[in-house]
Amino acid sequence: MPQLSGAHAVITGGSSGIGLATAHAFVRRGATVSLMARGSERLEAAAAQLRQEGATVATAAVDVSDADAVRAAVKEVTAAQGPCDVLVASAGQARPGRFLELDDAIFRDMVEVDYFGVYQAIRAVVPSMVERRRGSIVAISSAAALVGIYGYSAYGPAKFAVRGLMESLRGELKPHGVHVGCVFPPDVDTPQLVEENQWKPAETAAISGTIKPIHPDRVALAIARGIERNKFAVYPDAGTAAIARLIPLAGSLWRRFEDSRIRSVTRK
Repeated sequence: MPQLSGAHAVITGGSSGIGLATAHAFVRRGATVSLMARGSERLEAAAAQLRQEGATVATAAVDVSDADAVRAAVKEVTAAQGPCDVLVASAGQARPGRFLELDDAIFRDMVEVDYFGVYQAIRAVVPSMVERRRGSIVAISSAAALVGIYGYSAYGPAKFAVRGLMESLRGELKPHGVHVGCVFPPDVDTPQLVEENQWKPAETAAISGTIKPIHPDRVALAIARGIERNKFAVYPDAGTAAIARLIPLAGSLWRRFEDSRIRSVTRK
């Protein structure tokens, strides 16, 4: 069973939101952490927070959609802190909007960051894990990867792709001693959600507004427990867990609910 005490955890998107909350949770469990994100100033501010808790922290400013840059960043932090024992691929972005109103570039950006950003990080760390026959990789997908949602025609498919990648890797990497996990959070109270809410169509807000955003610490705790318990699917809240169980059996009920929320907005 994977353990966090004494582990070196590499966290993409580690300067804020779920990534930073996960770093704090890991540090409390005795892990050493390396944070990766695009903004160097926010990275150093996040590292300073963790160091105040007595953590050993390395940072690397990197765009996760750049394969060469990700490999170089992983090489840099592992040279400083040892092989990566745990990867949490948390970097991502969301840009909701109606399909007919979104530019093609938005669809490409979602795939480049939300899917390939996860893929590049995994590619960079998994060979060492397989060689050592131990490790854990966890990707942040989304509740929007469990069911299609109005307004997420760009974001949702990228997160569905993350889910597909992790489901495929679970079976491939298990014989090599590597744990694979996939996290399906609902809306989380982060700076990204604030940015995302500026672009949400009213119909999307009516659907997602039925569930109160959860705190990133709650997601971080679920991630830590998922690793320690060797779980694949990690649902940080009961609502998302219920959707995951019910959608395969009652997809038509979800579609009727979604349609009713959209009609209510249209009437207004």
